[in-house]
Amino acid sequence: MLRVTDTRTGRLVEVPAPPRRLLRSRVHLPALDAGTDDGTGIRPVHLRVLLIGDVLARVAELQGLQVVTVLTTTAPPADDRSRALDRVMDVLGIHPPVVVGARHPDAALGGPADVHVTARGEGPADATSGVRIEVGPVTTVPSGEDTPPDGPRPPDSPAPAGAEAATPTTPGTPVDPAVPTVPGTGTAGAPDAADPLALRLLLLGCPYASPVTVTGEALAAARHTLREWRRQVAGWAREPSAPIPAELLRRSHEALVDDLGVHAVLDLLADVAARGDVRSGAKFETFAHLDRVLGLDLARDIGR
Repeated sequence: MLRVTDTRTGRLVEVPAPPRRLLRSRVHLPALDAGTDDGTGIRPVHLRVLLIGDVLARVAELQGLQVVTVLTTTAPPADDRSRALDRVMDVLGIHPPVVVGARHPDAALGGPADVHVTARGEGPADATSGVRIEVGPVTTVPSGEDTPPDGPRPPDSPAPAGAEAATPTTPGTPVDPAVPTVPGTGTAGAPDAADPLALRLLLLGCPYASPVTVTGEALAAARHTLREWRRQVAGWAREPSAPIPAELLRRSHEALVDDLGVHAVLDLLADVAARGDVRSGAKFETFAHLDRVLGLDLARDIGR
């Protein structure tokens, strides 16, 4: 049973309503025409909304549900912005919706949406049925700054002029002009050109409705965690396999189906990695299983 909080009522609601086993999900983005330094109109909150829509689908599939997802925007994006959106979803490991820019979402979904995933205060006017998940704002702070010199910027605002100069591109990393720069990532040309999934990990580390601050320091910590977990997973893969302990499986699944508690699963994995009473093979199976939802490519270094 998958339950999410309906922002409009504050109550946990089972989705889809039983006995249906098909979850219809509509991910709705604010307009992509707001001014950004890279010209794509894609802001950090767009990335977070896309990510939560992806996590919702992954958790539902882990529970044996079928999922169909469509992506809508307040205004149809221009072709170049649509291509940038596709590229962002690719580098962040977000499974593409069946339809992008659907003008008639109910028809594309085969019926009314069970869930609408949207930015806070940006819900579509025609979303009169189903559960609404509102994703919290994202604030960015350039690397090396605790707060911007003129005080904290409003959530999802572009960086001040020259901010990217303080966050140089990682040497040897190609810059993809189709991918927006996210201030505070420590790189230019991608959400995190050194490892785009570091941004995914950082955003997953907070409950989806809570505000998030993205800083270069926070992303550096996320990159370190990813490197360490991938190194450990590669090492555990060389040990004899062992089943996931029933207690860990139960706790992780309970967290996921209770309002998409991915942050709790990340805490659980950190605990598992440090535990001496869990066999290496069981640690490997636990990380590999939960990465089906996390989408962090934790097995990437196996065999290297």
